[in-house]
Amino acid sequence: MIAAGVAAIDVTPPAGLAMAGFAARTQPASGTHDRLTARALVVGDTALLVVDVIGLDRAFCARVRDAAPLPDGNIVIQAMHTHGGPSTMPGRLSPDPDPAYMQALQSACIEAIGRAVAGRRPATLSFAMAADPDIARNRRHADGPIDRALPVLRVDGADGAPMAVLVNYACHPVVLGADNTLWTADYPHFVRAAIERALPGATALFLTGCIGDLNTGHSAAASLSTSGQPGRDFPTAESYGARIATNALAASLTPLGVTASVRNADVSLGFERREPAPPGELAARWASEAETADPVRATLLRHWVRWAEAVAPRPLDPLPARVSVLDWGGMGLVGMPGEIFAATGLDLRERIGAGPLMLAGFCEDNPGYIPPAGEYAHGGYEVDEAHRYYGQPASFAPGCAETLADTAVALARQ
Repeated sequence: MIAAGVAAIDVTPPAGLAMAGFAARTQPASGTHDRLTARALVVGDTALLVVDVIGLDRAFCARVRDAAPLPDGNIVIQAMHTHGGPSTMPGRLSPDPDPAYMQALQSACIEAIGRAVAGRRPATLSFAMAADPDIARNRRHADGPIDRALPVLRVDGADGAPMAVLVNYACHPVVLGADNTLWTADYPHFVRAAIERALPGATALFLTGCIGDLNTGHSAAASLSTSGQPGRDFPTAESYGARIATNALAASLTPLGVTASVRNADVSLGFERREPAPPGELAARWASEAETADPVRATLLRHWVRWAEAVAPRPLDPLPARVSVLDWGGMGLVGMPGEIFAATGLDLRERIGAGPLMLAGFCEDNPGYIPPAGEYAHGGYEVDEAHRYYGQPASFAPGCAETLADTAVALARQ
């Protein structure tokens, strides 16, 4: 057996704070649909922390790791990437976060890890590859790649009772659209709730995979409207969550070993300007168009103007990034920053091999979309526009995704 512990801390903000995830949604949160949480799973002297927010930047994660009761390099932190959560990254995606909330969130993250460490007890680990729930769709290409894997890790106590279930799936937590103003973890909330109902006493965690171009079937442009859309509601999110949970619970488990380790590597991610004109010219053009545009388009254009004036002129200094590979009993868990595309995830699965494996984006930082080299020729929101919302001076340069993948493969093979 190996020592393991799990904890969940409520991190739901009060109503009235700014929400993150949709440039078209300018109104604050009006209430709560489901409680947001920070969930920690500790195995041995290593930990995974998953937080129900759209992103956490590198500095925030470093502060949490520094204050947690485990070695800094032994902790992997993921933002689950719900678009129904608060603003949590200064200068990225939405108005700046509320300072009081961010301090409370930081304390809650540290507390979650601390409680899981303090609650460690003898446990066994087991792994399953569940059946494809057939929910994710490639939103950029009708026949584009999809990561259909549904890996499941289960942690049982010495008495055989379930302590924790970790489910990993690659599909944007963005079933709810820009018209939603309630705090929510989106469909992963329903995954976790269904598993916890089926396994009383267990804590369920949802680990978001490589989802940069995957959602439930709508285009990125569909999220630029605050109008309600068919299939983007809580009943639909609940049905998807139930489907994933059902498959995860039905999967046949195989025992894992009793090892626990984390390997990390730092890399630098470069930028490349792809705009068709200098920032000043673009700002003037967008400001002029905004004068006669419809309200939603005008909101986006004004955001772009602010970006062109304040962010685009910044130097293209490389961004430091961290890649982690966590090994729990022979199951690998790869953590990478940002919005990683399905093709990169599938490449990792092929190169790392057929053993138990989980893949996670949004780990340690969420600086934006990091497309594989083959996607740049297609342009589109993820390649040519999203960096403006993420507060980056330009798109990430071709080759960044490959650098992250090569680093993960090297770590996994050590």
